[in-house]
Amino acid sequence: MAAADPRLILRDEELDAGLELMMLAEAALWAGVDAGLQAEDLGLGRSHWRAAFLLKRRPGVGVQELAHLTSLSKQAASRILSDLEAKGLAEKVSGDLDARRRTASLTAAGQAFEGRIAERLRGQLARSYRTGGLDGVAGARRILSALAGGRMKTSGGGA
Repeated sequence: MAAADPRLILRDEELDAGLELMMLAEAALWAGVDAGLQAEDLGLGRSHWRAAFLLKRRPGVGVQELAHLTSLSKQAASRILSDLEAKGLAEKVSGDLDARRRTASLTAAGQAFEGRIAERLRGQLARSYRTGGLDGVAGARRILSALAGGRMKTSGGGA
């Protein structure tokens, strides 16, 4: 990672404006998720879709890692996975090395569920990236990656 430019000094009001924009952007994205969940009519919530999205991106994630990635408690992450499994959207399997460690992955129905909702968000993000231009996309990805910190993939596709 490149060293920070010492000329980049941000005042509190500039940082607060950035926080406001992030909160408003988050609300717009969740509105898209909510509309998709309502159309699915499965009685699932945002945490269910978020888990499904992460399972698509990181097949074989376990409850503990899912809890870390989403800031849910282990109990809540376990319940979310159980709900997805009960709807036929995910399946849990015992680990190869440790049968006590159960990992999860999406079923074909789960991949379709996740994809229908993600498609709405990809459209929102694509329009936003086009507004920001080529330089804006790279800059936005660097900023969001820095904010995500330890939740980023350590290898593979990344953000």
